[in-house]
Amino acid sequence: MNVTYWAIDLRRTVRDGTNIFFIVGLPLVMYFVFGSAQGYRDEPVANGNVGAVVMISMAVYGAVTATTAISGGAALERFQGWGRQLGLTPWSGAGFVVTKSAVAMTIAAVPVLAVGVAGALTGAQATPLAWLLSLGAAWLGSAVFAAYGLSAGMAFRSESALGVAGGSLVLLAFAGNLFVPLSGTALELARYTPLYGVNALARYPLTGGVVADGVTDPLWLPLLSVVAWTLILGTAAAVLVGRRRGRG
Repeated sequence: MNVTYWAIDLRRTVRDGTNIFFIVGLPLVMYFVFGSAQGYRDEPVANGNVGAVVMISMAVYGAVTATTAISGGAALERFQGWGRQLGLTPWSGAGFVVTKSAVAMTIAAVPVLAVGVAGALTGAQATPLAWLLSLGAAWLGSAVFAAYGLSAGMAFRSESALGVAGGSLVLLAFAGNLFVPLSGTALELARYTPLYGVNALARYPLTGGVVADGVTDPLWLPLLSVVAWTLILGTAAAVLVGRRRGRG
């Protein structure tokens, strides 16, 4: 990994106010609206309260927004000529990918920490172990969506790629049980969506797998979902990258 490029790219990303708002500001606002401001926030769950559950879902949303946006932007940089510039340096393509991934995961940690601090200050409660495991899973699980952003960048090859990817994440969050508690058929269908597994896995240390009244997910279910979508999104990204190279 090129530490110098990592630092430069990190500063450039942080200076993009619009991007940072959607990565950090929006999850915070949504936590305040759907979590801390609601009377149900103090209702207990297995290892915490409902406020903490909402907090984790918003942390997941912020983290996946970060990895999607940065990986999608990396793909666009390749199309806009930056790839040719890098080709003139001793820096390998693999080094570029590793460094961009490090930038994405660094930025993804920011909304997780920000929402976590906001939760601690506004009534979210959890055992220390559940708090640590849930926030850690929200951060690590966001890596799955780096392939999602890369696929969008490779498929659309323009600035609209980031808009499409970001907009579709909102829909996937609703469909994946992040924003509004689902039940019945909607919950059954949610289990097949990309964000469901990451969110359910991050919530698991808090809830013990409870996702609705009388409905509990075994741990293997969100784990299987995360693995399956990692393979699906990773394969899609690899295919799109391969096609691009073939045309090049």
